[in-house]
Amino acid sequence: MRFAFSDQQTEFRDAVRQVLAKECTTDHLRAAYEEPAARSPRWTTLAEMGVVGLTAPEDHGGLGLGMLDLVLLLEEAGRVALPEPLLETTAVVVPLLSELGGSGDPGGVGDPGGSGGVGGAWLDGIAAGDVAAAVGTISTDSPPIAGADGADLLVLFTTAEAGDGEAVPEVHLVDSASVTIRTVASLDPTRRLGIPHWTPKDDTRLASGATAREAIRRTADRAALSTGAELLGLTESMITMAAEYAKERNQFGKPIGGFQAVKHLLAGAQVKLEFARPVVYAAAWALDEGEPHASRSVSTAKAYASDAATEAARVALQVHGAIGYTWECDLHLFLKRAWALAEAWGSASEHRQRVLDGLVAGA
Repeated sequence: MRFAFSDQQTEFRDAVRQVLAKECTTDHLRAAYEEPAARSPRWTTLAEMGVVGLTAPEDHGGLGLGMLDLVLLLEEAGRVALPEPLLETTAVVVPLLSELGGSGDPGGVGDPGGSGGVGGAWLDGIAAGDVAAAVGTISTDSPPIAGADGADLLVLFTTAEAGDGEAVPEVHLVDSASVTIRTVASLDPTRRLGIPHWTPKDDTRLASGATAREAIRRTADRAALSTGAELLGLTESMITMAAEYAKERNQFGKPIGGFQAVKHLLAGAQVKLEFARPVVYAAAWALDEGEPHASRSVSTAKAYASDAATEAARVALQVHGAIGYTWECDLHLFLKRAWALAEAWGSASEHRQRVLDGLVAGA
């Protein structure tokens, strides 16, 4: 199969890159560390460009596009370590609400994604740039939810006990105003981790049983893929920063970038990035096309992207030396995001195990 992005897709990517280069500099990131916010003037700009509502249906003000159209934009978001929850909102929550539209619900939500349903109203708000969302699981051992602190909308996965004692998965759509969020300290403060304290109700239930189980599986795939796409951008930025520093830092009277050992470090990180990028793009295509092994492709992509990012972080920090993790150096802004995302929605080892399990089961 020969694959290439269309001219429209690459032009959209270039336009987003130009905007983020001006509106999401390292100075903006430092300001976001001090006062993190789910929505900002930058979020409004992205919404006006159609980025935030890219995956929303056209009748809700979106562009009605898929993961293959979004993956390049997520890569650009990673390139600048975008503080706003584009991944959680546009790549994860919007497709979930759109898919569950018209499914109905015995708890009273009705037509969640339809034009007159509760989910439909949220889709309108997201596409307009008025809503930021977060998604995660509520259980005794679940990790804190990225973006929960400050989100307008929460999509929460829970389990309910059926009459026979069986655990039944559920998806709940919750206005953050009705939830108490306990803030959790984060390696990357712009991710705004939080643990919701909330009791499931019938009128917030979006789906349950087999419908919920399948929706949760697809959501996890989209989240893992999107995280991998952001990791690509982060990886490229860290390699670029390390290469630029190697040109400026002198040792023994010459730039350290001239030393063979440093060249090999940077080249090795670049190779991992070049191998990971097409794997992520292929997984986005597989999800959009509904390929039978799309989940396996997603796990492969997340594993490759996580490996590339952690290697780039290691190399960049080694090239910079101890100064690379100080507040004065911009590198730490990208290191922290890369380390956090490498573990988010499944680490590389977890996704490799998932691939192995799938291959064994199909043997």
